[in-house]
Amino acid sequence: MLVASSIDQLFERAVDVGDVAGVVALAADDAGVIYAGAFGKRVLGGDAEMTLDTVGWIASMTKTITSLAMMQLVEQGRVTLDEPLVNRLPELAEIQVLEGFDAEGAPKLRPPRRAITLRHLLTHTAGFTYDIWSADMLRYQRHVGIPGIGACKLASLTLPLVFDPGERWQYGTNIDFVGRAVERISGQDLEAYFKEHIFEPLDMPYTGFLLTTAQRERLAGMHFRQPDGSLTVIPDFQTEQKPEFFMGGGGLYSTGSDYLRLLRMFLGDGELDGVRLLKAETVAEMNRNQIGDLSVGRLTAAIPESSNDAEFFPGLAKKWGLAYMINAEDAPVGRSAGSLAWAGLANTYFWIEPKRRVTGVILTQVLPFADPAVLSLFENFERAVYAGRT
Repeated sequence: MLVASSIDQLFERAVDVGDVAGVVALAADDAGVIYAGAFGKRVLGGDAEMTLDTVGWIASMTKTITSLAMMQLVEQGRVTLDEPLVNRLPELAEIQVLEGFDAEGAPKLRPPRRAITLRHLLTHTAGFTYDIWSADMLRYQRHVGIPGIGACKLASLTLPLVFDPGERWQYGTNIDFVGRAVERISGQDLEAYFKEHIFEPLDMPYTGFLLTTAQRERLAGMHFRQPDGSLTVIPDFQTEQKPEFFMGGGGLYSTGSDYLRLLRMFLGDGELDGVRLLKAETVAEMNRNQIGDLSVGRLTAAIPESSNDAEFFPGLAKKWGLAYMINAEDAPVGRSAGSLAWAGLANTYFWIEPKRRVTGVILTQVLPFADPAVLSLFENFERAVYAGRT
């Protein structure tokens, strides 16, 4: 039986010792919510308490939602996974492959050997990367004066690939192109599409790209982990609120309660509370290994202010489906092989366990990513959830 008080103590201690300023955590099974807790302050040193409806930047947890939106369009027959996506996004015709730099430091570029498909993008095998985890891409951006994807400038979508499509797995800006394709195919921008086809049907009222007054009233502050382990507030942190494009790979704000409803829908094979967003067979396909013999590897930080080196369950095989990572082996936290998970840059994490029928999410607002203290907290939360189900 799940003992909520013991999990409460886990989070209370994390706040007391300064591992987090505040944290929200929830878990659910087929019957509904089995744990929900909020602890600490929205902003370190502030008065406002963390609550279950506290709003935070979920960063790359946006990717799961953008992938869901695209799979709705795939279900409708409006696009296929393996057609050349240049037919939907003509700008992809201009994308080249970065092969390195010449003696003068100028980038060496060439055309890709094959066309980018939707499957490449959804599985992070297209060749796109992030400057955060690619020294070569960071060097390229500085050389040509193109901002990173977080600036939400259209110029950020002109960056080259770092390998030919289909050759390996590399986490990157792929889902931002998926988001653009959703807009072209549906005729709606992502904010409107998500609201009509995902957020309103699932009752996720506090999730969106552009912060509303109601969201701002409950917005958690962003914090930075200093070398001595303490946290400091990053003043006035927010994503671009006048973007040139909606960042389908990382632009959303949400709450723990909202996001848990999304996870419960996936746990329910595409349905929650009588509302179906995807066919069960579509969810089953999303949950399968889509990268074959390729593997999800370590993310080596090129911008340490944004991320530590990161790898979930080092030494265990990891694959990718059509929306999230798949651990191919049982994980030490209790997760069975075939479980699904991913995260957001501000140390937000989720998992979905189809075999043991449980899902959970934890939200903090801490940089850099893969913070050891928050990762330990997430793992201990997950262990406690599984221990309460034995």
